[in-house]
Amino acid sequence: MLEAPQPQGSTSRPPWNIAIPLPSCWDQSFLTNITFLKVLLWLVLLGLFVELEFGLAYFVLSLFYWLYVGTRGPEEKKEGEKSAYSVFNPGCEAIQGTLTAEQLERELQLRPLAGR
Repeated sequence: MLEAPQPQGSTSRPPWNIAIPLPSCWDQSFLTNITFLKVLLWLVLLGLFVELEFGLAYFVLSLFYWLYVGTRGPEEKKEGEKSAYSVFNPGCEAIQGTLTAEQLERELQLRPLAGR
């Protein structure tokens, strides 16, 4: 068996003909329809509870539920993802864009200059 010679300087690259499936229009519309149906159900239940004079309680409990559902648990954290609170990061490393007290003092020029 003879193998075809590889051109010099050739690096192994993935083939260009790999098709990456895009989300179909049906998948997106299905998620949109489910979300629409959930909102519609919530509005119907809100109307029902308003008639029963428990509309405010239903609304407040719904807010607490949305708050609970919208937060992520620690098991959903991605590998290498840093916390917004530096005390939970290894070495208390702050994330990019965090304003520290030392930086604020420097910017406001409250700290005396070195050598003066």
